[in-house]
Amino acid sequence: MVTAMTKLAKVIIDGHEFEFPPGMNLVDAAKHVGVIIPVFCYHPKMKPVGMCRMCLVEAGTIQKDRATGEVLLDENGNPQIRWMPKLQTACTMTASDGLVLRTTTEMVESGRNNILEFLLTSHPLDCPVCDKGGECPLQNQTMEFGPGTSRMTFEDKKHLDKNTPLGDLIVLDEERCIQCARCIRFQSEVAGDDVLAFHERGRDLQIITVSDPGFDSYFSGNTTDICPVGALTTVDFRFGARPWELNSVPSICPHCPVGCNTTANTRLDREFDGRVMIKRMMPRQNEQVNEIWMCDKGRFGHHFSRSNERLLEPMIRNGAGSLSRETWSEATAAAAKLLQEANGSVAAIAGTSLSNEDAWTLAQLLKGLGSERLGAWPPTHTGADLVAQVGIGKGSNLGSLGAGDAILVIASDLEEEAPMFRLRTKVAADRGAYLVVANARHTRMDDFASATITYETGHAADMLANIRKDNAEIAEKLASAKNLVIFAGAEGLTLAGSRALMQAAANFLIETGHTGKVNNGLVGVFRGSNMLGLHYTGFSPEATQDIIQNPPKVLILAQADVVSDDPAAAEWLSKVESVISLSLFMDVAAEQSKVVLPIQSFAERDGSFTNAERRVQRFYTAQGAMGESLPAWQALARIAEKSGQGKAKLSAAQVMNEIVANIPAYAGCKFPELAKVEPQFPLVGGDDLYYGGTAYANTGGLGVQIATAADEGGAVEAGDVKPEKAVKVSKGELLVVPTIRLYNRERVFQPSEAHMMAARIADPYVEINAEDAVKLNLKDGDVVKVDVGAGHSVNVRAHVNGAAPKGSVLLPCNLQEAASALTITSGTVTKVER
Repeated sequence: MVTAMTKLAKVIIDGHEFEFPPGMNLVDAAKHVGVIIPVFCYHPKMKPVGMCRMCLVEAGTIQKDRATGEVLLDENGNPQIRWMPKLQTACTMTASDGLVLRTTTEMVESGRNNILEFLLTSHPLDCPVCDKGGECPLQNQTMEFGPGTSRMTFEDKKHLDKNTPLGDLIVLDEERCIQCARCIRFQSEVAGDDVLAFHERGRDLQIITVSDPGFDSYFSGNTTDICPVGALTTVDFRFGARPWELNSVPSICPHCPVGCNTTANTRLDREFDGRVMIKRMMPRQNEQVNEIWMCDKGRFGHHFSRSNERLLEPMIRNGAGSLSRETWSEATAAAAKLLQEANGSVAAIAGTSLSNEDAWTLAQLLKGLGSERLGAWPPTHTGADLVAQVGIGKGSNLGSLGAGDAILVIASDLEEEAPMFRLRTKVAADRGAYLVVANARHTRMDDFASATITYETGHAADMLANIRKDNAEIAEKLASAKNLVIFAGAEGLTLAGSRALMQAAANFLIETGHTGKVNNGLVGVFRGSNMLGLHYTGFSPEATQDIIQNPPKVLILAQADVVSDDPAAAEWLSKVESVISLSLFMDVAAEQSKVVLPIQSFAERDGSFTNAERRVQRFYTAQGAMGESLPAWQALARIAEKSGQGKAKLSAAQVMNEIVANIPAYAGCKFPELAKVEPQFPLVGGDDLYYGGTAYANTGGLGVQIATAADEGGAVEAGDVKPEKAVKVSKGELLVVPTIRLYNRERVFQPSEAHMMAARIADPYVEINAEDAVKLNLKDGDVVKVDVGAGHSVNVRAHVNGAAPKGSVLLPCNLQEAASALTITSGTVTKVER
């Protein structure tokens, strides 16, 4: 770590003297001062290996008198330099005082020329038909540093396989591979999924996958970004378009609370009737959020935005009881009429994929109707109010956590729920952070943990509230850490249990002095992309529970697929007189609604999300609208206008201006502020794509992080942790614990399943403890019926593999058509006879 007291090292590069922090990698140092040292194998996010030799430079050191330490001068008064006899790899050298480099001499140029000539001996010279053509580091460097002709004969060329699937998502062209090992090293060093390796030797050397299924990683797509040639391509984009045909639109991933910055590459395409469509999703650099990476769900989960099953036109239920297509004017007038006739008995349930602008407009519509019943869906995670008080400090960056810091992950399977949080906490642990994982079962995070705590299913808050007594050593290390971040989920908890856990986490942070400071505080691992945005605009899961228990006359469902998530939803929806549905798809609730309004996805409009770290971030219109769909805020504003609540706003920017004027937390979050950028390191997205890969530089904005009450010096006090009420388990029953799988069959991911992800989405299953399986006379592979509450059940296949705690079964959500349990419950598990 560089501090104000650090003595900088003086390094001379091509005759110019520069100062760098001691130990800084020389390729990075040169990049900072505008000196380009070409590389293939080196990447600023990984350890240097010096494999490709492209970064060869002349290196020497200034000579000093051993007795006096004075610099020795030559006859011209210049420092004497002892040059190393051979060229050196700059990527394996670090800045030190007195170091001298030459990067443009004839010897250096000859070395680079020779390296490129060797790389091209068997490399296909077919750039115009290569997927990497136009954004290829090998192509660019050959033009700049390489030989103009080849001395190799065609007969000497080594022929290898051109189409080798490494898994279901990534394809390898073995002839194009230059054996830089970037993909292997990324998977091992960064992702922690050691699933690739070298096989054979010499000219037979090739990349292979060593996992089953092949290339088993949620981060596989990143290898195609950092591959310096066209060796690795994605099934989604392979031969789909030329890079120079694509436009780049900044966006935000809508699938989880991390809020990864992305770039939508678009073009006019015949597959979309000649309209603009997304051809691929790429990472966009934001070092405080996702750095230059993204998970495969964000990369490959965009197909729903143009699915053939999208709602295209407004509908109204007619006198015959069926839905008929109507104009927007007629549909919004019908919705306004239903709401006004309800005389204030109205409520709304908002899904966590609504934008900030959608949520605000919906809240204002209900306020104008005399109602404040604003529910957030799903009602599984709570505590957003506590995040607003003691959330991770403004200006925090998980990328700066390391030795002396600590991270606690509790009641969350980060690998499945928020993959980039998992990746960044893993890398923080590699840098020396003390990582504690607490759960009722084993999760992937355990593989990277410094310590683990296993508690009884459903008792996360009890464990954390008593951690000083029951796990004193771990508690002391957490409490005494320089910085402490707690990631709290809700796995195995009721909504009350989630509240208790979030309060226990807040209390621990307050009592140990880890609030109101950079790199300290609470992060809620919520569902969806905008739970915190819903909180700040007035929505809560507790309100959802109240709506379920006390149904209104009219209920607005805004992008909330309640029937797919809650087995009891059909029952409580039947008690609502009229449902107005704003949806992307004709889901079950929409089929039963009085008014159905088609809304646009994140790809078709402007807007903003507030991620789990309270960073408000913009996304931009990337793709043509589907049918007559509108942004949800615009549809709601038209209803408000028909209800006599004033003229509708003309743009999402105007709506955000109103949010800023009315919600103090959003001060400074107008769209121009969200769009501001500043230099980030590593410097990616420039002309030298070989340095950081094809991740995009951030031109769309870094966002604005909302300050917590603790950040602003407000008094934050520990609160009471209300004991969790244990779920009643009768004789013959087991606890049924809903879990999250990243790849599932939720409505917005089904189009990607059909397109390319089918092999990656598991068949419906339940995990059962081996001892429980023996008692129930079940064996691995049996089809079983699992009771999920409210008289509902699902038929799934049993996995008897030791993953489930004794007395509990783990039932993944959204793998089967019928809803599984919404939160932890109890039920029987019985074998289904054929």
